[in-house]
Formats: sequence, structure tokens, C-alpha cells
Amino acid sequence: MEQKDVLQAMRHDHAAELKLAASRLDGTAKHTQIIASPVLSEMTGHTILLKPENLQVTGSFKIRGAYNKIASLTDEELERGIVTASAGNHAQGVAYAARERGAKATILMPEITPPLKVDATKAYGAEVVLHGEVFDEAAAYAIELSQNEGMTYVPPFDDYEVLCGQGTIGMEILEDVPNVTDVVVPLGGGGLGAGVALAIKTFRPDVRVIGAIPEGSPAWRKSLDAGRVMAADKVVTSAEGVAVRRPGDLTFALLNEFLDDLVEVSERDINEMILLMLEKHKMVVEAAGAVSLAALEHLNLRSRKFAEAEGDHVVAPIMSGGNIDTVTIGAVIQKGMIARGRIMNFEVELPDTPGQLVKVATILAKARANVIALDHDQFKANGHYTNSVALGVTVETNGPEHIEQVLQMMREAGYTPKRIY
Repeated sequence: MEQKDVLQAMRHDHAAELKLAASRLDGTAKHTQIIASPVLSEMTGHTILLKPENLQVTGSFKIRGAYNKIASLTDEELERGIVTASAGNHAQGVAYAARERGAKATILMPEITPPLKVDATKAYGAEVVLHGEVFDEAAAYAIELSQNEGMTYVPPFDDYEVLCGQGTIGMEILEDVPNVTDVVVPLGGGGLGAGVALAIKTFRPDVRVIGAIPEGSPAWRKSLDAGRVMAADKVVTSAEGVAVRRPGDLTFALLNEFLDDLVEVSERDINEMILLMLEKHKMVVEAAGAVSLAALEHLNLRSRKFAEAEGDHVVAPIMSGGNIDTVTIGAVIQKGMIARGRIMNFEVELPDTPGQLVKVATILAKARANVIALDHDQFKANGHYTNSVALGVTVETNGPEHIEQVLQMMREAGYTPKRIY
């Protein structure tokens, strides 16, 4: 976005535009209901109230900005068709909104986009074109198509109407949680963060807005540190919904002014939160949607003087989406369980004599470690001419202390187990 367009957008009557967006979305986007999280409240020592946009129409917050933008177009613009680029959720939002408004939609998606999101976008009637390795390459081609074929480009984040649509999330939080002190939002291109920050600071400037990013997606950290938009050299994260190399110009201008803090989270943090949401809240959250949850244990809230006086912070993390395919969620569950000591794998050499497997199984049974898999391989022993075989064991455990107990019982029985993970 050119600087003149950024400056023009910054001069809008933000309160009026946000209220207009809310009226356009009435009856189309859900007013997602706040969910209290006792488990996260206990973990963090704060009152945690979830904003579940994973339960939104199309499975993410993106319907808000997409519909608000498309609702602002003229009949002539709708007739020429709509084109956009997205890693998945914006694509579904645009496809849904275009169908509702009777417009043809062409969606450019990176080649890494999960099949679930591709199929879901097609199901809303849009034409999907896979192009490029990351979002930025898909977006460049979408802009080229809009210029060559006269279609209206609907930006996924760097657009005033789009971010005002996302800002309705902040308005709902203020309405539903009058005593909220902090709102945590994941940052990719910045449309969600900028929209929410704009709404919060317009109507309740005392409430803090905290951004959350994966460690492998450093563009926002670099940009905010430099005081200008900076592209990341590379982006490596499982959270494809926030895997953006370059923040938007307008979103940066807003967040550079309104963002109170930025928290970086690890892939392990993200995986653990996806698993926690499944186990404790029975909710599916995609990796990008779990970034704000992963940030909760890393927040620095000491600057909130009035909250300290009252003895509590009321924190609303936004779970931005829940569109995650079954293969990915299976891998995430396994990684999360390994990280929390719920699954352990070890190798041990056994004498090549009858009864050894039974002996190991008996030890594991006494340790109450449920066997998931056994790999008994004569060719993996350290010495081919020793009378021994290698045994790989995967067991379900109850945490780090239980893992150490299992390994110690193996050692006491005369074995030398080597933990793999």
C-alpha cells in the first residue's frame, strides 16, 4: 500500500467505520461467545476468557473482514469479479462472502496450503489456483491478475475495510467483558491485530493489546524494532496462517502506534496449546489460532497498575481459527504428548535368549507404562557378533517423573535403556 493511501486511511472516522462494519456483519458473522478457561487461568494466575473465532462461520475470523470489504463494493465491481490471495482462512471468507453477494471469486493460495482449506474454499464456489511457496508469492500473482483482468482485489490484511471487519472482534470483547484488561492477538500480515487494536484503542484506550508471533516468523519483531516495515529473510513455522514474510503497510502503521507489547512463542508452545484445547475444552484450534494461547505464560503484565491494585488481570486471547487437517492434527497431538512427557520412546539391547520380551513387558506393566509399539530387530544391535538384539519401545506415560521411573526400573533390572524421545 502506498504511503498516501496509508495516511488517508489513518484519517478516517474510526469509530463510525467500525460501527458500520458491525452493522454490515450483523446476521452474517457470528457474535462468538466468550468462554472461561479455568485451566489456563490456573496456569497463568490471571482470569483467562477465550474469544473462540475458531467457532466462527467458515472456521475463522476472516469472514468478518472479507464480508465487510465485499459489502462495500459497488454492483459494477462485483460484476467484474473478485480475486484474492490467502493461506486458507481468508480464502474461505472471501469465497463465502462472494457467494452471498453473487460475485465470482478467484482465490490464489500458496502450494503449501493444507488440502482441507483448499477443498473448503472450493466448496463455497470459488475457483482456486495454487501458486508460489508462500503467501507473498501468491499475493503478487493475485494483484497481477486483478490488474490484467479488471477484477477487484480483496487484500487479506492490508486494507482499511478488511481490518475494520476484523476489528468487530475487539468491539465484541469490550461489550462482553467490560472489565477486560488485556487482549492477546496473533499477528501474521497484521489485519486481525490492527483491526482489534484500532477498535480497542478507539473505544477503550486503557485496555492493552498484545501481539503474539511464532519464533520462526520474525517480520513483526524486526519491523517494530526498526520502526518501519521489514521483511523476514525466511519464515519457518507450522502456523501457516501467520507465516507472512512482510507485514502490511497500513497494519504496521496502526500497530506501531497502538500495540502495547509483542510476545514470541515456540513451536512446542503452539503444539502444547492445540493439545490442551482438545483435552480440556474439547475444541479444535489451528496452529495460528493457538499462537495467542501459547503467549499467555510469557506475558509481562506488571505495568497494569489498576489491575495490580484489584489483584487480577482479565485477559482475552483470540483463537483466530480452527481449520486444521487431520494429518496435521495427528502429528501435533503426538508432538504435544511427547513434549509433555505423555509418550516416551527408548531403545535397549537384550540378550538373544527366550523370555527377554516377557521380562521387559513385565517391568513396563509394573511401572504402569502402556505399550504403544515394540520394534524387535536383530540387525540393530551394536555388535553383529554379540549375542544380543535391539528393542525399540514406545510407551504412554504420565509425565517426566513417570518417564524417569520407567527408565530407572529398567536399569535396576540390569538393562541400559537409551531414551530417544
